[in-house]
Amino acid sequence: MIEQIQWYGHGSFAIQGPPLIYINPYRVSSGVFLADVVLIGHDHYDHFSPADIEKVRGPETRIITNERVAEQIAQCEILRPWQTMRIDRAGIKGVPAYSPNDMRHPKEDGGLGFVISMNFYDIYYAGDTGLIPEMRHINPDIAILPIDGRGTMDIDTAIEAVKLLRPRWVIPCNWGGQGEGATAVDAQQFKERVGGRAQVILPKLSS
Repeated sequence: MIEQIQWYGHGSFAIQGPPLIYINPYRVSSGVFLADVVLIGHDHYDHFSPADIEKVRGPETRIITNERVAEQIAQCEILRPWQTMRIDRAGIKGVPAYSPNDMRHPKEDGGLGFVISMNFYDIYYAGDTGLIPEMRHINPDIAILPIDGRGTMDIDTAIEAVKLLRPRWVIPCNWGGQGEGATAVDAQQFKERVGGRAQVILPKLSS
């Protein structure tokens, strides 16, 4: 399953299905395959890019998001925390994503992470979040965690999340960009410090 996850930079991913799921498409190139599902966690520009959504949106694409994003884009479906939707072979559950001590991602904004269950694996895309108590209810095979510390987890708290979640694989996100997020050095440090608690995957950037 891990090889079916593609990274488009920062917090943007695709999961090869079926169904083909894009999460927060951002700075994706034209000509990519059209999505069956697009998941949008919150309305910050680097996670909610209407122009990039249109690049991957086809006539049958389902856009699933929270209330704030739904006010800004037509023909989408609202997913609430702990609600699950079944789409083809995938179950998609909304999970709260917020930062308890940082107003850049307040809980009342209704940000979402997602647990995507497909091919007998649970993938937890945490979204832009801090270390939150709701993570105690998640036991994923694969965890995708932010490490940038810009209103989200930094390396230290992401390691605490790994201890709590106990995934088999971890993919750090929100790194490697120019002038935003964490650096490649930060991602390597995260991998080294996680050690044997999980296998850390530093994905190659998809074009």
